[in-house]
Amino acid sequence: MSRQRAEPSSQSFFVAQLAAHAKQTAVAAPATIDTLTDSLTYLNEQEIAKVRAAHSYATLAHEGQSRRTGHAYITHPTAVAQILAEMRMDHQTLMAALLHDVIEDSSASKQSLGEMFGESVAEIVDGVSKLSKIFANRDEAQAENFQKMALAMAKDIRVILVKMADRLHNMRTIGVMSSSQRKRIAKETLDFYAPIANRLGIHTMKSELEDLGFKALYPLRSDRIERAVISARGNRRKLMEEISSTMTAALNREGISAEVVGREKNAFSIYKKMKSKQKSFLEIMDVFGFRVVVDQPDACYRALGIVHNLYKPVASRFKDYIAIPKVNGYQSLHTSLFGMHGVPIEVQIRTKQMEAVAENGIAGHWLYKSDGDFDSNQQRARQWIKDLMELQRRAGNPLEFIESLKIDLFPDEIYVFTPNGKILELPNGSSPVDFAYSVHTDVGNRCIACRIDQKLAPLSQQLQSGQRVEIITTEDGRPNPDWLTFTVTSRARSAIRHELKHQQQGESVALGRKLLNRALGNANKSINDLDFRRLRKVFTELGVRKLDELLAAIGNGELMAYVAAQKLLAVDNPDYAAVEVQGGGPIAIRGGEGLVINYGKCCGPLPGDHIVGHMTAGKGFVVHIETCTNLNELRRRSAHEIIPARWTSTTEGEFLTTLRVDVNRRKGIVAEIAAEVAAADAGVDNISVKERSAEISTLIIGTTVRNRSHLARLMRKLRNITSVITLSRANN
Repeated sequence: MSRQRAEPSSQSFFVAQLAAHAKQTAVAAPATIDTLTDSLTYLNEQEIAKVRAAHSYATLAHEGQSRRTGHAYITHPTAVAQILAEMRMDHQTLMAALLHDVIEDSSASKQSLGEMFGESVAEIVDGVSKLSKIFANRDEAQAENFQKMALAMAKDIRVILVKMADRLHNMRTIGVMSSSQRKRIAKETLDFYAPIANRLGIHTMKSELEDLGFKALYPLRSDRIERAVISARGNRRKLMEEISSTMTAALNREGISAEVVGREKNAFSIYKKMKSKQKSFLEIMDVFGFRVVVDQPDACYRALGIVHNLYKPVASRFKDYIAIPKVNGYQSLHTSLFGMHGVPIEVQIRTKQMEAVAENGIAGHWLYKSDGDFDSNQQRARQWIKDLMELQRRAGNPLEFIESLKIDLFPDEIYVFTPNGKILELPNGSSPVDFAYSVHTDVGNRCIACRIDQKLAPLSQQLQSGQRVEIITTEDGRPNPDWLTFTVTSRARSAIRHELKHQQQGESVALGRKLLNRALGNANKSINDLDFRRLRKVFTELGVRKLDELLAAIGNGELMAYVAAQKLLAVDNPDYAAVEVQGGGPIAIRGGEGLVINYGKCCGPLPGDHIVGHMTAGKGFVVHIETCTNLNELRRRSAHEIIPARWTSTTEGEFLTTLRVDVNRRKGIVAEIAAEVAAADAGVDNISVKERSAEISTLIIGTTVRNRSHLARLMRKLRNITSVITLSRANN
């Protein structure tokens, strides 16, 4: 029997603290029906009565059940409803929150809930119940369940709000879970729930989910950062107060009533910045953040001018999310300044209404019912969900969908213009191809070139906010597999993969025809000489129904051409011997031939090398250098599977090969070599370093070049570096 590994003693202390915290009544059972209804001052008496009725029903349904904290189970749905009440959600959402576990934990049904509390409440409860077992151990099951989540959200956005509040209270009490459960749930929260909260604009929930997940997953790191923040806060307080009072006084002098508050970074955001930007804690904390909240949108721009007069603004560090809101509805002015004593300051300026939407996302509607902004915010949320449905339809499998979802959950938007002035929101790093697919799938599929600000530009160029993009299309255009190396939007990547699958079928058939004709050529035959009406039995034996299927199977490497040729020719001549593949002419290879031609990573063949190939199931025709040692076993086992090949004179594209460089160890040598590679118009795919001794290191460099001549020029440049001892091509 396997034993669970004990927590390290230092970590066990924090785990025990988490458990003790989770069992506190203020955490596990923060609300009763009386405290809940007392907070519902924004609802009328009839709506509050319906909330009480839902609580009574849930209390009976969960009677005798308890949580791991030791509290009665009804405390959990009441706490979930309280979280949503703080967001001022409508009475139907609160009722669904109170009832969200009754279908799973009692004999209640969706139909009975609908009869008692209305169809809307029943639909929300049913949607949440279907998500109650959203994650499983297998990635495939996890992906499938996220597809279910997207479907549930599409029916009613309130389903995900209840689910998010449910996850938030569970995270507050996560300390009572086992070590494996705690880590799994915390990772799910950081990977998906917090980003979904951010995508829907619910900042307060996103921040708390991040900090709770961070504390549960990395208790030691979380504690150290929290202690450091508390320590730094004391040193910062006086300066923060001074800057805040100076800003407030300047705004008041100009007749602007504003609230100026210092913004605290949460522990997880500090940790992420330290990790992603490779900065120390002190470097992150050196930046002072402030939020200025005013009454009217025009006052935001006036306040901006005042703070710019007060402190010097940093060029190119201003963003107007009021004129162009973020995709989740977030609106604010962002600016960076040099404050007193030269300290860097980040300022956000927004109205009270924008503040409500920033904190509560689409739920901010319930704070400002009379305003129409909710419609646009909810529309953005629904559009995102609609896009998820499109991704789900195009995804080849659930894992492809989950990859697309991850891309969509971490956007950093830019805003670009179409030729007629329409604004499109795209993730940071987007290319013109991403832009094309965001306009329409057909535009992306037929895209061949682009103009950025009326100048021709590469399709791989990264777009910047404010640029005007024009896509040039042609009826004969089609996606290029290389686009997947620089597109970032899930919509574009999904559409490209979808189209390439159809392209691959055609290319596989073409290559299969070439290979089969070559094999038949040994008997002075071709495909056109065969009567396929007489060959149905052969097709059945080979597992295909028609000629195109046979050719595609050969082109994909699922079937050897010489085997198919042998069986086809044996119909007329039962004594026909196996076809000698070596007897035919070589196959022409072009660099851009597509998905059915692959290049051996073991030897990295380049145009100019002497090459051969063999068919591999799922990879098609794999090209190797003729002397590649990985072919030795194949030569001994079945030499007839090795097929001569040659490069055509029109070979184009970039090819990956590997260099081995022994260097004298010194600071900056890797950067110097990488710079030389770039100067030679080659690319760096990867670099790994192996330390051979205290003085010598070996660099293994994956580099992309056009051909052997290009590689030779690159190697000459690298040999001129004084620290380089030996240099060779590292392929077999």
